[in-house]
Amino acid sequence: MKTLKIAIQKSGRLNEKSVELLKNCGLNFENYKSSLISPVSNFPLEILFLRDDDIPEYVQDGIADLGIVGENVIQETEVEVSYLQRLGFGRCSLKIAVPNTENYKDISELNGKSIATTYPVILGKFLKAKGITSEIRTISGSVEISPGLGLSDAICDLVSTGGTLKSNGLKPFANVMSSEAVLIGSKGSENDDLIKELIQRIQSVLRAKETKYVVLNAPKDSLAAITALLPGVKSPSVVPLAEEGWVAVHTVIPERDFWDRISQLKQAGAQGIVVMPIEKIIL
Repeated sequence: MKTLKIAIQKSGRLNEKSVELLKNCGLNFENYKSSLISPVSNFPLEILFLRDDDIPEYVQDGIADLGIVGENVIQETEVEVSYLQRLGFGRCSLKIAVPNTENYKDISELNGKSIATTYPVILGKFLKAKGITSEIRTISGSVEISPGLGLSDAICDLVSTGGTLKSNGLKPFANVMSSEAVLIGSKGSENDDLIKELIQRIQSVLRAKETKYVVLNAPKDSLAAITALLPGVKSPSVVPLAEEGWVAVHTVIPERDFWDRISQLKQAGAQGIVVMPIEKIIL
């Protein structure tokens, strides 16, 4: 049997979540903090630990079959890869930020200005689409200090909480793109049976993370109103209780709807609501 290779970030903001995801898929591997390659003992897979900038090209060139990397890196490197699964972590935005002292009202005011960034490709395409001509200054490292040093009029950088911008006297001005971690593969890789199996594992973990398992007691005369609030994976499971006229209802609730749905269930007559995390959901 062939062995797949998946490339993930060796260090940085996506490393911990990528490792956690793979382990939650039931993959056993060790020594990932001190190795460039870590074999998985219970699945035909090797994990490569790379710089995030290198991951898209490794996948495009077939050195790695799969990769976990930020969407911003994929767009910046302009590689030809397939998006196999959005992973829901590492969310951030690439934004243009300007000094707090500036009072720009419209993005057209960036015409003739200089913008420092580590993402010249993405920024260049964005400005071109907006019909704006700015001087793009490509730098590495601490982009946010550039305006304060007189190196640029604005910056374009990744923003998660905005704390770094604020501490450097900057404010967001325009959103260039939103990004999150993505599972990528070489073109056509989605047709590989082994890759399909790994993607199924990943999807089962992601579905479980987005839902809660709920068990509740309900009087039979309230059952129709309660089950109407509970979609379940297909539909809720209803089990008679020893006490006459009562049933237990088992279902799953999307995390985003959790508290609103719980309140609605109580109003409809549900009692003894027990909520539990789900490890995996396989459809």
